[in-house]
Amino acid sequence: MTRITLRLVAVLALVTAPLSAQQSWTVDTNGAGRLIDEGMNRSQVMEALRVLSDSIGPRLAGSPAYESAVRWAQGRYASYGIAAHAEAYDYGVSFERGQATAWITSPFRRQMPMWSWAWTNGTGGRAREGPVVRVNITTPESLAVYKDRIRGAWLIMSDPANLWNPDGPAMTAADSATRRTEQQARQAAQRAQMAGLDSAARARAAQFRVDLPFLLRQAGALGRITDGAKDFALVTMSGSPRSPISPLPNAVIGHEDYLMLDRQLRAGMTPRFSATIDNKVGTRSVQQWNVIAEIRGSERPGEVVIIGGHYDSWDLAQGVTDNGTGSMAAMEALRIIQASGLKPKRTIRAILFGSEEQGLIGSAEYARMHAAELDSVQAVLVLDNGAGMITGQALQGRSEFNQLWIDLLAPVQGIGPMTVREGNKGGTDHLSFIPMGVPSFNFDQMTRGYNHTHHSQVDTYDKVPAWDMRQASTVIAVTAFELANLPGTILARGARSERPSFFSNLRPSPGLERVR
Repeated sequence: MTRITLRLVAVLALVTAPLSAQQSWTVDTNGAGRLIDEGMNRSQVMEALRVLSDSIGPRLAGSPAYESAVRWAQGRYASYGIAAHAEAYDYGVSFERGQATAWITSPFRRQMPMWSWAWTNGTGGRAREGPVVRVNITTPESLAVYKDRIRGAWLIMSDPANLWNPDGPAMTAADSATRRTEQQARQAAQRAQMAGLDSAARARAAQFRVDLPFLLRQAGALGRITDGAKDFALVTMSGSPRSPISPLPNAVIGHEDYLMLDRQLRAGMTPRFSATIDNKVGTRSVQQWNVIAEIRGSERPGEVVIIGGHYDSWDLAQGVTDNGTGSMAAMEALRIIQASGLKPKRTIRAILFGSEEQGLIGSAEYARMHAAELDSVQAVLVLDNGAGMITGQALQGRSEFNQLWIDLLAPVQGIGPMTVREGNKGGTDHLSFIPMGVPSFNFDQMTRGYNHTHHSQVDTYDKVPAWDMRQASTVIAVTAFELANLPGTILARGARSERPSFFSNLRPSPGLERVR
């Protein structure tokens, strides 16, 4: 699952307003019992997930492992009697993570677990050692203030993540209220800062943010140190080839070590940090693939229900809960329908999306390439919130679908229970279809420790409850089959708009792109 800004989620919520009057639907639940029996009693999802996790492992977009996973998925579908193919799109440059080590060398010497931020330059495999310096650089003027301190230093550029001590007393209502007030104050300050800028000033600020890593490298900075932002030395990984490749090494360390450096700096100490990072960033764009399989509709094959999850992952662990679980649940849902012998009236298409972690690239490319066909898509159903059982559906601002989803989920209440709520969810592939007017949803799930496994080095097979996976696959199969068999086509299309870009189209200012 990709994290996106709240501002972008709000924009996407606005474009989902229905264009047509209320429409009522009668859900045909015939066949739901057979699908539940197949999915809960003869499931193959955990074995598929095990092979994907332990034989192929992490599937970073642009890597040989992702290509192997694409071939494996096609073969797995074939074993179920379902035809599948890979659809290519242009992606961006590849990234290969090499060896990375880090040490604090003063005031004492100790190795620090560290990972490089993706799609950033390393240190060329050589150790770079220097003092740790805190900087607050948001404008060219503030850069000038720190310029003399930057050369030969590792930079801390943000406050530590605001995490609650997991071993301390539980957070009280007052603690929650205080945190909420602090967050709202920060957001208000950011909005006020932006509101005070005209369009030209905003453009200059955006360009400066793009230029900053290049300017810092040009000024002699050794690299940046980033808070892993999770408990127990876990880290959150991200990065994308759709942003300018940073020439500044970026060392992601555990939150506890980041807090220590922060305390040392506040106490007037000068910690020293050494890191060796050996990354390889490609020089030419490569292709990636979405894996597409379907059961063709018996009466309206040109109308489609899309189910899916993203198939790529980060590379610190096995990429299981994000999102081997979602992609294998979609594959299993199609197998359940095929094995049941039931014939959907509309085509049910499962898509294992590629490159989600770099900005929903695979689903956006699918929506772009198939834009002329999207009016025939009944709905898009995505699973991408970890390993937990499905608990219901968020309507993505589409309150006119409230009763429909209550009726769709009624047959699976026995393996639920399910709730339907009005809510907008961000960061998953369903967002690529909303600006095209397609009713698109991301199922709600039980958390099951997802805040720890997400993008981290413990995103592993052992974190997945088998019953939850059987249940999730079955719920997808039942609801997709019911949507495929609705008597009428869903006419309540959302408002069309241009898909917002997750990444800036800006490039470094002239001359800076040569900084390495």
